[in-house]
Amino acid sequence: MKPMLHTWGFRWVLLTFIFATFNVQYTTTTWPILHFSTIQLLGLFKDAPEDTPKPKESSFHCRAMFKAAIVLSQQYNIKIDGQYIGGQVAQTGGYPIGAISTTCSIMSNFNIVGMVGPTYSREAHIIAQYAESVGIPAISYTATDPELSDRNAYPAFYRTVPSDATAASSIVELFKRFNWTSCIIIYQNDAFGSGGAEAISHAFSENNLIVSQTVIFDLATVNIRSDLTDLLSSSSTRIVLLWVESNYTPLVLQHALDCGVLGPHFTWILRSKISLEFFNPISYPNLIGMLSIESVAGNLVSAPINTSLLNAAYQIWQQYEPETFPGPMKVNYYALFAFDATWTLIQSLQKLCSSYTNHSSSCISVVNSSSCFDRRFLQSNSLFNALNNIEFLGVSGPIKFGANSTDRIDGIYYVIQNVQPSVNGVDFLPVLQWSRSNKWTTYTLADVIVWPGNTLTLPTGFAGLAGVKLHICVIESVPFTIRTNILEQNTKKLVGYIPDLIDILQSKMGFIPHIILASSNKTYNGLIQDVENGFCHLVVGDITITARRREIVDFSSSIFDSSLRIVIRQTTSINVDLFSYLRPFSSTLWLLVLVGSIYAGILLCLLERTTNEALKNKSIISSAAMSMWYSVSTIMGYGADFHVQTAAGRLLTVGLHMLSLVLVATYTANLASDLTTLKSNYFISGIDDIINGKIPYSRIGIVIGSSLEDFYLREISHGSRNFYPLKSLQDLYISLLNNNIDAAISDTAILEYITNKVYCNLSLVGADFSRSEYGIVIPKQWIFQKDLDVIILSLRESGVLDNLKRKWFEGSLCQQSFSSYTYTSRPGRGSSSTYSPPSRNHFDYFITVL
Repeated sequence: MKPMLHTWGFRWVLLTFIFATFNVQYTTTTWPILHFSTIQLLGLFKDAPEDTPKPKESSFHCRAMFKAAIVLSQQYNIKIDGQYIGGQVAQTGGYPIGAISTTCSIMSNFNIVGMVGPTYSREAHIIAQYAESVGIPAISYTATDPELSDRNAYPAFYRTVPSDATAASSIVELFKRFNWTSCIIIYQNDAFGSGGAEAISHAFSENNLIVSQTVIFDLATVNIRSDLTDLLSSSSTRIVLLWVESNYTPLVLQHALDCGVLGPHFTWILRSKISLEFFNPISYPNLIGMLSIESVAGNLVSAPINTSLLNAAYQIWQQYEPETFPGPMKVNYYALFAFDATWTLIQSLQKLCSSYTNHSSSCISVVNSSSCFDRRFLQSNSLFNALNNIEFLGVSGPIKFGANSTDRIDGIYYVIQNVQPSVNGVDFLPVLQWSRSNKWTTYTLADVIVWPGNTLTLPTGFAGLAGVKLHICVIESVPFTIRTNILEQNTKKLVGYIPDLIDILQSKMGFIPHIILASSNKTYNGLIQDVENGFCHLVVGDITITARRREIVDFSSSIFDSSLRIVIRQTTSINVDLFSYLRPFSSTLWLLVLVGSIYAGILLCLLERTTNEALKNKSIISSAAMSMWYSVSTIMGYGADFHVQTAAGRLLTVGLHMLSLVLVATYTANLASDLTTLKSNYFISGIDDIINGKIPYSRIGIVIGSSLEDFYLREISHGSRNFYPLKSLQDLYISLLNNNIDAAISDTAILEYITNKVYCNLSLVGADFSRSEYGIVIPKQWIFQKDLDVIILSLRESGVLDNLKRKWFEGSLCQQSFSSYTYTSRPGRGSSSTYSPPSRNHFDYFITVL
C-alpha cells in the first residue's frame, strides 16, 4: 500500500510541477475564473505542435479571449441561478480521440453546460455528436468543414466562423472577377482539407469552372503524395489553391520553391496568411504575388462590430495576461470568433433563465453520472431554442443563427492579402474584401495587386503551352506515322505526316512532346478512351471526327481532309477470245450484212456484165466473184479496182456507200465501247455494288474499332456486324493479297499511297465517298483548344499542310503499262477515276487476222 501511495504522491508532484512550469512560462497572473461554479463552460483548444518551442499564436489568443468573455460576464454581473459562470480550459492535441478523451474527463468532474470549440474540423465531428448525446451546445470558432453545416446531422453544433462552402462561393466570384477558369487544389487529407476541396469542386462545377486536379498533402508523412514538379508543369492551369492548415503551409511552399513551381508562372492562393520569416530571403522574389484568403472580423472591412465589448475584452486580457497581448491590431481573428462563441453561450444561458417561469426550481438541471456519456442537460431544448433565436452585435460582427443550419447568418467577411515587396523584404498586404452584400471590392487601404513576377499585369490563369509537357499518343499508319529503324544507333524513329506536323506545332507553341506509340492491338476508339481517361493529353493521327466520338472528347480544327474508297486485288489473268472483234454487231446483223453483200454482188453482176469491160470477157463465175468483191470492199469503205459503167450500177454503188457509212460508224463506236467496258470490268464498280450485295458481306474487310466500322454499320449493314473483321491496315492488305477478302473500305489518302507506292497489285475501284476530316483528339473543355485551333488554321492558310500532303502522298513507284483513260463514275458518286486500257482485245484481233 505504501509503495502505491508513494507512486501517486510522485505523480501529483510531477503534475503540479508541469502546471507550475506552464503557468510560469505562459502566464504570470491568475485569471479570476470560478473553476468550482456549478455553471461551467468548457473551452477546447489545440496543443502546440511538438516541433515548435511554444504554442501557436492563434491558440494563445483564442484561449485568452475565451477567458476574457467569462471574466467580462462576471464584471457585467451576469448570473445564472444566482451564480457567476465559470470555465474550464482543455487542450485536445488536435486529434478526435484526444478531444473526446479530454472532454469526457472534464465532463465527469464539472457541471459543463456548453462548449466552445474544438479547433479542428476532424475533432468537431465527434464533439458535435457527443454534445448532442448530453444535450449541450458546442460552438466552434475555427472548424470550417461544410459537412458540419447540416443541422439535422449535428443539432447541437454551432459555429461563429464561416463555413468553407461560403469560402468556396467567394473564390468562385474571385475567379469570375479575374476571368480565371481553372485551378489545382492541394489539400490535407482530413475533414478540413477534403471538405474544403469538395466544396470548391462543387461550386466550380455549378459555375462552369474547372478543378483540373486535386493533390493530397498527407498528414501522416507530412508530404505531398505526387511529383509536384511534373504535376504542375504538365498542367494547363497556373492557379494553385492550397487548402492546408497554416502550420503546414510553409512546408508545402518550401517544397514548391525547391521544385521550381512557385514564382512567376504560378499564382498560389493560400487558405490563411502565414509568417514569411520561415523562408530564405533569396526566395522572396518567388513569393511575390501570392494571395491568401481568410475570414476576418467586421472591423477589418469597416463593418459594424461591438466596439465597447471588444475594448472591454482587450482590457481584461491586458490586465490578467499582458505578456501575451499583442496589441489590438495584431489579435488573431479566430480569437474574436472564440469570444463571440463564448459570449453567445453566455447570452443564451441568460436568456434561458430569464424566461424560466418556475422560480421554485433551477433553470439549469443536469443528470449527473460517473460516466460522461450518461450525463444529460435537462433544459437542452429550451437552450437550443434560445440559441436559434439569439441576435446581438458581437466583436466579429452580427451574430445570429437559424434553425436549418449550424452557420451564422450574417457577419461573414473575407479579406484577400497579397505578398508584395516591402522595406523588410516581402509582406502580406490586404487588397480585396468580401461580404455577402458587396462581394469582392477593393480594400479601403490599397488598390494595387502585385502579381507573380513582380508585375501589375493580371495573369491569365493558364499556361500557354510553352514549357508544358504533353503526352501525345500516335498510332502507326502509313504514311501518317511510319516506324523506321536507325541501324547505326539501334533505335527506332517515327517519320511521316503526323511526326512532321507535331514538330511544326512544337516549334509554333513551345510545348514539350512526350510521344507514345500505341501498341499494335490498340484500336482508334481505344485511343479516344485513352484521352478521356487522361492517359494521353492528345492523340494526333488519322482520327476521323465523328459525332459519336465528340460525345466523350473534343477535336481540333481539321488537320487533313479525307474520304473513303474501295480497294480490291488487280486481275492479272488474260482470257484470249479469237472472235471478240465480232462482238460489236450481233450475229443477226452480221448475217444480214453477209446476205446483203451477196445480193448486191449478184445484182451488180447482172447489171454490169454486158457493158463493163472488166466483166464481159470473164466467165460467169469470175464475173460473179469480182462483183462480190466490189460489193464487200465498197461496204467496208475500201473500194474495188474497177468502176461501174451503167446508171443502175452507179445507183447501187451509192446505196452501198451509204450502208458503209452507217455500218462502219456503228461498228467503231461499239468496238470502242466494248474495249472501255472490258478495261473497267472489275467485279464491282463502286460503293453501290457493295450496298446492293454484289459480293458477300463476309468477304468485305473492315478495320474494327475505327470510324470505318461505324460507317459500315450505319450505311451498309444497318447494324449487323456481318463483315470480315480486320485488326489493322496491315491486316487489310495481307487479307486482300491472301484472298481472305475480296474488297475492303478504308481512307482514300492511305489507299492511294499504298496502291501507288507499296502494294502495286492492289487497285482502287469506284469514286470516293463519305467525305470527312481528321482532327487532333483533345480532352473535353481543354483550355488550350483555342490556341491550337488558331495555329492549325494558320498552317492551313499558309499552305504548310498542303506541303506536308505533297511530301508524303504524291508520286508513284508502281509503273503504269498503258496510257490512261478517264472513267466517269455514275451520277451521285462524285469524281472520276483513272484506268489503264486493256491490251487483250488488240491481241485477239491480230491473232484472228493472222
